[in-house]
Amino acid sequence: MTSTTNSPARHRALGDHTWQADAVCRSTECNAVDPEVFFPEPDETNKIAAAKALCGQCPVRRTCLDAALEGGDTDGIRGGLTEEERGPLHAKIAHRLDYSRVNDTIAGRDVHLTTAERRAVVLAAFRHGVSEQRLAWLLKITEEHAQKLYRELRRALRNRDLDQPATIPASEAVGERHDRDDFGTAA
Repeated sequence: MTSTTNSPARHRALGDHTWQADAVCRSTECNAVDPEVFFPEPDETNKIAAAKALCGQCPVRRTCLDAALEGGDTDGIRGGLTEEERGPLHAKIAHRLDYSRVNDTIAGRDVHLTTAERRAVVLAAFRHGVSEQRLAWLLKITEEHAQKLYRELRRALRNRDLDQPATIPASEAVGERHDRDDFGTAA
């Protein structure tokens, strides 16, 4: 049994609108599509159903949805979802963490990143020994800002390591408690 996915083979790069040429909703000489069908009133269920049926056939539906969410587009049917259906996704977009986007960015592609994905890029770059200059180029920030991000990450990792509880000896973990008082001296 084969499975299909709507995930893009490649993520949309910054400023890339070439995906729109493959959209089913694009009106052509052979395929006249009324754009109004994608902007129905809430009670126009026939228009909503027609728009969703077209979106269901679209090879770039996921990219269209990503573009609508990343661009803050709240009007009409985009990516097969109505305005109301996209609402919760808009609220969560800053927290989206798609590691394929992170990996694409580390590889040097200009990809739209959420706040969570930007943090993940900084962590991945740090762990892979990416220079501050390269990080600055990847995230389109200044080298000073990249230095600051690495400094903050080193501090956070150090503090996380300090907050780890001390390991419990195996003998105490299985219930063999030594007779000690609260001050750690033998009783």
